[in-house]
This record gives sequence, structure tokens and C-alpha cells, in this order.
Amino acid sequence: MTSTDQQTDYVTEVDGVLQIIIATAANGTSLDFGGINAGTAALRARKNEIGAILLTGSGPNFCAGGNVRGFAAAADRSVHIHEIATDLHEFVRALAASPAPVIAAVQGWAAGAGMSLVCAADIAIGGNSTKLRPAYPGIGLTPDGGMSWTLPRIVGAGRAREILLTDAVLDAEEAARLGILSRVVADEEVRAEADALAKSLAAGPRSAYASIKKLLNQSPTATLSEQLDSERESISTAASTPTGREGVDAFVGKRKPDYSATN
Repeated sequence: MTSTDQQTDYVTEVDGVLQIIIATAANGTSLDFGGINAGTAALRARKNEIGAILLTGSGPNFCAGGNVRGFAAAADRSVHIHEIATDLHEFVRALAASPAPVIAAVQGWAAGAGMSLVCAADIAIGGNSTKLRPAYPGIGLTPDGGMSWTLPRIVGAGRAREILLTDAVLDAEEAARLGILSRVVADEEVRAEADALAKSLAAGPRSAYASIKKLLNQSPTATLSEQLDSERESISTAASTPTGREGVDAFVGKRKPDYSATN
């Protein structure tokens, strides 16, 4: 899809990039379920038609976590949190099921569920003043949004235990060193850098990216021999696709590949 602009309150699709606003300035940049639920619906409806997914907050922070005041005001806190965790987890499942790369523009704080969504991204770009914190132990709660699954796979089991149990605050440098953030740029460049990356990926070889994600997702439970077999099948299949043919022919012809017709 090219030069297309479909706008809702929370979801925008431009040039193959589906941008989803997960938090707004309302309620202190806590998780906004208008954006979460609209994002889930858009991801399911456009699953095989988008080239990249960009997660961002519209306020000073990526996401400050759940609306704790909303927790406190609920008539039944357990029921309330069960309901919103269900919605959040449907969003995380939709992100994981998408063949498109997921990019997070992590400006300011990413706490609680915000940090969970950073961990759910394929690539996370932060700023010099970006900070991440699990935040759950600070209010006597436990993780949601998949953090207890994704964080150990990013930083290792021992480091994940320390971060979660001590409710550690990670600055941008430490988060990048651990691999939670993929890169760090100037604060004022976070959103532009993430947007440029998303557009670049959307214009790239989408079927190859989808297959790369599939290989990476299955690798933790595969043996080396099984993964080698999967890689062989994947690369040989890719070679006969329009995307693979264009990539190889462009290389041989010493020109930039044009994937617009294959995406």
C-alpha cells in the first residue's frame, strides 16, 4: 500500500506502516485501552497487508504503565485488572502473530505494561533520557503483557529475576547494553528515527522479514539440526518468490532492489 492515510483516534496507516498510539497524556500517560483495542482490531484486519508496525505514545512518555488510580477506584479490583489484562494480552498476541516487524519509539518512561510492550517489539529505539522499570512490585502486583516470558529471553533468566524482583530502574545506556533497547538516539530524534526505520522496513522485502521473524521465533525451542533444516527450506523457498528473484536480480544488475511490486 502506498501513500495511504487511514486515521482513527489511535491508529494511522501510512505507506504500509501501521502506527498505534498505546498511551496518551490523559491519566499521566498510562496505558490507553482505546489505543490498545483499536490496535488489536487493526492488526487482525490488516495482518498480511502492512509492512511494519510502529508503537508510540502521544505524550511525553512511551507509556507509564497501567492506570493505578483506575485500579484503586474499581469496585472489584481483581475483576477490573483481569479484564484489562485480557485486552492487553490480546494486543500482545496480535503483535506476536503479525509477520511485520514491530518497532517501538520509546520516548521518556516505559514502565509496567509499557516496558512489557518494549520487550514485545522486534526493534526498540530509545532516547538519552529514556528509562524503563517493571513497576509491578512497587504496587504489590505481578507482571502482565508477557514480561515474565520476553524479558528472560532478552537479558537471560538471572538478570531478569534481578530486574523484576528489585523493580530496577534501567537507564537508556543499561537497557541498550542488555538488548532491551536496540539503539539510543537524542531524545528529540526518537520518534523520527523510529518512523524512518518503520517506513524503510515497510518498503523492504516483506516476505523475507516475515520468514526471518518465523525462524527467530521458533529457534529457542528448536535443536541446531532442526533449525538448519528450517533455514534450508526457508531460503530455498524464498529464492523462487518474486521478492527473492528481485533481490538477486538487482544485486547482479548492480541496482537498488524495488520491492514495491512484490509487497
